[in-house]
Amino acid sequence: MRLLHLIAVLAFLVTAVVAWTKEDHEIFDLVSAIEASEGKGTTFYSWLDIPPTATTSEISKAYRKKSLQLHPDKNKGVKNAHERFARLGVVASILRNPEKRERYDFFYKNGVPRWRGTGYYYSRFRPGLGTVLTFLVILTSGLQYLVQKMNYNRDLRRIQDIREKARAAAWGTRTSPQEGQRKVKVNLGGGPRMDEDGNIVAGRMVDMVVEGEDVYILEADGSMFPVNSDTAVAPSIKRTWFLSLVTSLAQKVLGRDGTKIEGANGAEPEGAYDVDSDGGSGTASDTTGKGSGAVTPREGSSSGGTKSGRAATTMAGGRRRKGVRRK
Repeated sequence: MRLLHLIAVLAFLVTAVVAWTKEDHEIFDLVSAIEASEGKGTTFYSWLDIPPTATTSEISKAYRKKSLQLHPDKNKGVKNAHERFARLGVVASILRNPEKRERYDFFYKNGVPRWRGTGYYYSRFRPGLGTVLTFLVILTSGLQYLVQKMNYNRDLRRIQDIREKARAAAWGTRTSPQEGQRKVKVNLGGGPRMDEDGNIVAGRMVDMVVEGEDVYILEADGSMFPVNSDTAVAPSIKRTWFLSLVTSLAQKVLGRDGTKIEGANGAEPEGAYDVDSDGGSGTASDTTGKGSGAVTPREGSSSGGTKSGRAATTMAGGRRRKGVRRK
């Protein structure tokens, strides 16, 4: 439904922009120029000192009278005298033409639009290719950053909701947490629903551990992943497409595209971490398979686990590090 509304609004805007003709653009320019030289709010009629209902003969008479006042020969040394006199002739020409006058009367009654169409501004300012590309880069990067911000706020709300559910399942209505750990099951898949066979099934239940104010997702091998605001990926200008592209190209040129850190004997030193291929800007989608930014379990994640003898890994600031198995 939202998509249909957006399409309808865009269609309306496109129709409005296309509706402006070359003659309309001429009227827009005259209105702006007259208000700049004669004073804000000055109209074609008020400048000629005639009512909007004036006849063609009355317009011609008013034009002759005004042209004698504004003629450059009588205004020698006056700044913009020639421009004002030429502008007066164009105004009189529009008002004496029935079709053009009807068009001007439309804007006289309804007001000149603030947005006059991309064609209007482009034909007057004619930006170069570099200016257009710069504008598009800034616009798209800004929109991408806005989406990142919206996703980040959504993930924070999601994380807070999960933590509240886990604490409520562990401590009930108690205002302060109790000592020790509590293992609980938290529904992350919504309320009960009916499957294809018509049976009522619960939402996706995930094993969690609550310890004081901390909440963890419990894996089958006993490793625990913290659920807190640090697992949400904060918005960053550096992760917008243009800066990411520039950074990636720079890393390739400099030969630093995620090279593994090695010790003196060529082996990976203990405690070293791997940098993601995107230059260390890792997101939570590496874990979840989604772009939400929050570390939420996948279906079957409780049975996957890690190989025995290897410590589980956790996300920390976009980098993976060896986690400590909790006992």
